[in-house]
Amino acid sequence: MLKSDFLELLERFIPSDYELKLIENYEREGRPLLELSEEDRFMVAFSKTPRLAQRISTLTFMGNFSESILLLKPQLNAIITASMSIKSSSKLKKILEIILAFGNYMNSGKRGSAYGFRLQSLDLLLDMKSTDRKLTLLHFIVSIIQEKYPQLHNFHTELHCLDKAALVSLDSILADVRSLEKGMAVVRKEFLQQKDSAVLTNFMSNNSSLLDSVVKDSKTAEEVYHSVVEYFGEDPKSTPPSVFFPVFARFIKAYKLAEQENKQHKKKISETDFSTDLPISDPPMSTMPALPRFPRLDLIAELKRRQMTPLVREGKDGAIEDIITALQAVPFTARSGKRSSRLFCDSGFCEGTSL
Repeated sequence: MLKSDFLELLERFIPSDYELKLIENYEREGRPLLELSEEDRFMVAFSKTPRLAQRISTLTFMGNFSESILLLKPQLNAIITASMSIKSSSKLKKILEIILAFGNYMNSGKRGSAYGFRLQSLDLLLDMKSTDRKLTLLHFIVSIIQEKYPQLHNFHTELHCLDKAALVSLDSILADVRSLEKGMAVVRKEFLQQKDSAVLTNFMSNNSSLLDSVVKDSKTAEEVYHSVVEYFGEDPKSTPPSVFFPVFARFIKAYKLAEQENKQHKKKISETDFSTDLPISDPPMSTMPALPRFPRLDLIAELKRRQMTPLVREGKDGAIEDIITALQAVPFTARSGKRSSRLFCDSGFCEGTSL
């Protein structure tokens, strides 16, 4: 039997108030203990232990302490690592700038430029599809990044522990840490009353600093998580890790898939072009198979449906090539936007190109 299981079983033998009252009445009547069963005699002897409930509670806490620490530390580390990697990733920030540039361009005929967008909008990049429904706006953005910003393709290597952090309930973890603090306070009080106890002395000397470390990590986890959520314009109170981190995990998964599918399409085009150069006899025009083309995103139709301007056009009034050129020079900003977001307005980011 495990130590924790034994202590939990021992807690069940703590006499209730009703049982203590029965024992007291039995002894007051002067009746011999030998008339009681062996179990009842054990209960009587057990009840004579000073501060029985407090001691059992203390032993239970001490028995479960190491296991609790082993469960808490990896979860706190996951929150800290994921939060700090997201906020410090320069490549992720650059990709989000590019997405914002596309969004501002596509909305340029309907409303003014914005400083940022909700993170949930990343999921919407998969909603706008090509005429054959095989490609999405994300495929187009990925192809632009591959062509213009090849150094960003591995942005996901800067992000760590997203899946692990998404499984953590931060509120529950913080509550567990507070519970450990209260339990240690009880042990410390018991230790002051039994300074000659080798068990309590060893426990305090070996685990006090360990608890201090976990408490420090819990404060760090709470601070860095709130910081990164607020950094992206979200509310930490209504945005738990189970909602925040999966947004980035899904985006990374979709981005990698779009990269892979773009390569497959290019490979098909390359193979088709190669086959047309082979020295074969020319068949009649009526039997020539049509060469497959890379499906064009039906952005213009979508923009017209939303009463917007076409995606690609000539001039210096916000055409997509002008946006890309500007992004290569300085990070994208929009001074005329009514919304403010720290994501695109940190130091050095607010003096960029104005659209």
